[in-house]
Amino acid sequence: MQTGNPHPSRTGDSRPDGLNGVDLGRYRGAGEAACRAAVAAFDLRALDRDFLDDPYPVYHLLRQHEPVRRMPDGSWFLTRYDDLQAVYRDPKRFSSDKKIEFRPKFGDTPLYRHHTTSLVFNDPPLHTRVRRLLAPAFTPRALKLLEARFVALVDRLLDRAAKQGGMDVVTDFAAALPVEIIGDMLAVPSEDRHLLRDWSLAILGALEPVLTPERAEAGNRAMQEFEAYLDRHLAHWRQRMDTDGTAGADGYGDVLTGLVRGENGEALTADELVQNCIFLLNAGHETTANLIGNGIAALLDWPEERRRLTGDPGLMKTAVEEFLRFESSNQLGNRRVVENVVIGGVTLQPGSLVTLCIGAANRDPAQFPDPDRLDVGRQPNRHLAFGAGIHACAGMSLARIEGQIAIGRLLARFPDFRRAGDPVRGGRARFRGFLSYPVGF
Repeated sequence: MQTGNPHPSRTGDSRPDGLNGVDLGRYRGAGEAACRAAVAAFDLRALDRDFLDDPYPVYHLLRQHEPVRRMPDGSWFLTRYDDLQAVYRDPKRFSSDKKIEFRPKFGDTPLYRHHTTSLVFNDPPLHTRVRRLLAPAFTPRALKLLEARFVALVDRLLDRAAKQGGMDVVTDFAAALPVEIIGDMLAVPSEDRHLLRDWSLAILGALEPVLTPERAEAGNRAMQEFEAYLDRHLAHWRQRMDTDGTAGADGYGDVLTGLVRGENGEALTADELVQNCIFLLNAGHETTANLIGNGIAALLDWPEERRRLTGDPGLMKTAVEEFLRFESSNQLGNRRVVENVVIGGVTLQPGSLVTLCIGAANRDPAQFPDPDRLDVGRQPNRHLAFGAGIHACAGMSLARIEGQIAIGRLLARFPDFRRAGDPVRGGRARFRGFLSYPVGF
């Protein structure tokens, strides 16, 4: 885990020095040979603390010198925006099914069962069927109901923080918010919701490039506990549905009700239902918590942009898009090549594994001018934080609303909030965020 602020305080007005205006961090001033050596040494299975603290200088070097990089394990690592777009838009030649990839990694374990059954790691027709059943959760009407609850929840947390004179942005605010929303969707009782975050962190931690024995043990234990909990919870919810028919009628648990009932004769199997309830928590919690935490941290690093946003709250929508681009919550995606395909002038063979570096693509100077500068009014901003194509995040509209409300109301109420201690980074390559970030008012 990393402590401290990886960047000095910035005015928001300066253009970083470096390659094509891009900040190369610790590689600034290094010769061509040193930069190429850094690229040649890059290995997702052997990342150092400096990289986990700030991966962007390495991403810039990769994109400049070897944008389609063959990794030591034979997989491919892509860093250019256009190359990622090409992969996202071609699901027939780039599969999201992870059974072949995850079998040797996880073996016959609960983690394998989960990560090969949930929505995000599957191709049609399973992907299509599950996504269709989830769609009602993210209609404008459903989001309007959630928005009102979310505003009330944000205000309650800020009231509590005001009495304390500060808070931990992550544990007291950013992580607490999406857990409550997903808890409402899945009708998880309030007294049980404290369990959800630790389960989510352990399960998603197993997706890091290196699966340590500790991560595997924690992830499988979390899966067993979460599955057992959901078996009991689903049995109780079905009983309520059968007894009085009101389950989900008030919007509480409506997503769970829809998943249990199915639609037009389509329904999930018992295991598919459990695994996709777990997926909903993981997808809705980790990335949204990181969006809020990373956005608040970015405003502290770029005080001029914070003053700009505080002075013009109408910029909040574009600001959230910029937070998503600048510090993407999910930095890495994966695909498997199904048939011969050329990406960036390189022919990829069937069976090859491909890592899509979202964090690098979202700072590609060919797509985003001055990419290492936070610009809360940046337009256009066609970032890839939510992916693209058939696997574009189903909950992106909800995540945007949550980010706008949480950061907007914090700024409106405490425009001069300040850092009140050393932040602690999560120390992960795939999911970028903080474990702790204390602020004072």
